[in-house]
Amino acid sequence: MNYEKTQLTQGYAGRILTIDLGTCTIATPALDQQVREYFIGGRGLGLYLLHQAITPDTEPADPANPLILANGPLGGIPQFPGTAKAMAVSLSPLTGVPGVSNFGGYFGAFLKYAGFDALTITGKAAADVMIVIDGFRQEVTVTEAPADDEVFDLEKDIADRFVQAGYDKRHIAFMTTGVGAAHTTYGCINSHYFDATKPVDGKKGLWRTKQAGRTGIGSVMRNKNIRAIVVLADYPHGDNPYGAADWEKVKRAGAQLHTVVKEVDPHSLKMHRKGSAGLITFMSKHEYQSLPVHNYQAGSDDRAEQICGKFYAEHLFEHRGMDGCFPGCNLRCTKGGWVTLTSGEHQGKKVWVDGPEYETAAGFGSNLGIWNPEFIMEANWHCDNYGIDTITTCVIMAFLMECFQRGYLTRDDADGLELAWGDERAALTFLHRVARGETELAQAAGRGMASLVNWIAAAYIARTGTDLRPALEQFAMQTKGLPFSLYRTHRSLSMQGSYAVASDIGAHHAAAWLIKADLQGAFPTFQDKAGALITYPRVRLGNDNLGLCKLPWVDVFNPASEQMKNTDIYINPASQEIYADFYNGMLGTDLAWEDIFAQTDRDINLQRVMNVMRYGRETGKHDWIPDRAIGPTDDRLYEAEKEFNDRELCKLLGKPLAEVQPLPTTEKRAILLNRRKEELRRLVQVYYEERGWNTSGIPTVATLEKLGLWNFLTEATKAKLAAMLS
Repeated sequence: MNYEKTQLTQGYAGRILTIDLGTCTIATPALDQQVREYFIGGRGLGLYLLHQAITPDTEPADPANPLILANGPLGGIPQFPGTAKAMAVSLSPLTGVPGVSNFGGYFGAFLKYAGFDALTITGKAAADVMIVIDGFRQEVTVTEAPADDEVFDLEKDIADRFVQAGYDKRHIAFMTTGVGAAHTTYGCINSHYFDATKPVDGKKGLWRTKQAGRTGIGSVMRNKNIRAIVVLADYPHGDNPYGAADWEKVKRAGAQLHTVVKEVDPHSLKMHRKGSAGLITFMSKHEYQSLPVHNYQAGSDDRAEQICGKFYAEHLFEHRGMDGCFPGCNLRCTKGGWVTLTSGEHQGKKVWVDGPEYETAAGFGSNLGIWNPEFIMEANWHCDNYGIDTITTCVIMAFLMECFQRGYLTRDDADGLELAWGDERAALTFLHRVARGETELAQAAGRGMASLVNWIAAAYIARTGTDLRPALEQFAMQTKGLPFSLYRTHRSLSMQGSYAVASDIGAHHAAAWLIKADLQGAFPTFQDKAGALITYPRVRLGNDNLGLCKLPWVDVFNPASEQMKNTDIYINPASQEIYADFYNGMLGTDLAWEDIFAQTDRDINLQRVMNVMRYGRETGKHDWIPDRAIGPTDDRLYEAEKEFNDRELCKLLGKPLAEVQPLPTTEKRAILLNRRKEELRRLVQVYYEERGWNTSGIPTVATLEKLGLWNFLTEATKAKLAAMLS
């Protein structure tokens, strides 16, 4: 189908591309002005399009469940650092509620350059297909896909096909997933782009990937028989190529943030050298105990230096080239390097690995008790090649290792395999099995943590007659079905609240990554912690709406922020003001940064409403985390951090240390865990109140009307919500 491309205006293309694979229809409707102004873009626009496409009864595997890829008005503008982000949105096959995942690379920008603010795909193709959006010819086609099960084979075939057709590699961006997405509910989507600066074999240029990893949206893509989505486009040209209301203001803002990044990062986190893996050292500090070790049982280990960012920077990362996931970003944190595979069909092959990011390094490293950085890189590569989420995969594997540790699983359960802490060979073998669905245990693990708990409990009761479920649920690290990202939260009530309630997709850090600031003393009072659960998601998820990467804001502390009075300096307000200039310059508004990001409450409430459509009056019961995330779940774990736990118990009981220390460990542990649970319950209820939700966590009609969201809801949703609130 051919279409007419319009000129970008205030960062918007003004059109949506819709494809129904079932009826083979393609359309390019205009983006409604009211919808654009209310939901802004990215995550908010994607959630709105999802809401309009489904009913309260739609299931993730239904053809009607759309796969949505959406950019934002500030995305794809290289005059400002960190504008690579776009969003993947769908009902999650892992959790059943809306799944959202951001991703970097060029795809979101190229989709905009080709003429579209969002792509919505419904239906299911009869055979494996590839969607091609050609911004040069202004043509959309659905064609036969290359017959490749693995992502990097598919990458080569797609690149070769379009290069042979005359397209420059720098004008090609595409999304893929692999065979692992077909055998799991946590498939990821790889976002491929050509890095023309990275030297390889005496030449320059390498295909690189970023991932939309969380919530299983790659499994939705695979279920629709989509192997790849390709966008062919060039950067806009001219004096004001993105249609900014005030282009000079935009460029000044970009230059300001560029200077902050240039001057600060080399002397602070050094992300241009370490990438996000540098965070391992901070989380593993003895006083923080926040690096997950052995399925979150411990929070620190002296061996962490073997897998920290400094080690990768000095021994494994290839620093030549720019290492930015989009032009214009001088943070350059997209690190990677070469590793020789030791397992699988490609054993002995030297491959390029994009990563690991912090989550993957901690997940396949400390949380599995494996301190080999090359193993971590290999596991990272296999997950990307299979198209499965690294975080979900490694957290499920850590859970299984603890089940073996405790005798809840046997070799017979795992077809002769025993998953033990530190066993690299067993871990890789199981990873391959999961991706290909090769054994009964691997298939159960592929369905997700909740399904896996059911499978293990059933196997154990058949063998012993004992119901194991209460014990398993203590350390099955998931919320709403989504396994935890890699932070041990014992010492951060704010982060416990983030996982329990502020992140409506499940236990992920994107909405409210509060742990670092909390550990540094940013939220000393209960009220401070509750307030942070409102203010920080506004900014973090607001960036997802706008098409912005969070790292130039959150990980590059602007020295000017420290001098600001009567404000939370940890939210980096001086840089927020630069972002406000960028926003106002593009959209022609005159808003303070607080007002810009307060608009995020709209899509936060929309996501909550869609969760309510799934959970009903039981919604609040899903706003909780496992005991392991709250405190020590057995006496051994209490004793491992006895000094800290005893001191905390003194504060909670108002007693001197001399009275607390002699108490039996079992008694102390029970008191500590129960008191922490009380704190978390209180925090959840305060969060509900601040949001204008009822005591079950359901947004009230008055709240939705005040936000202006009520009029954007479908009639079926309004009716069901009103009935629940009556």
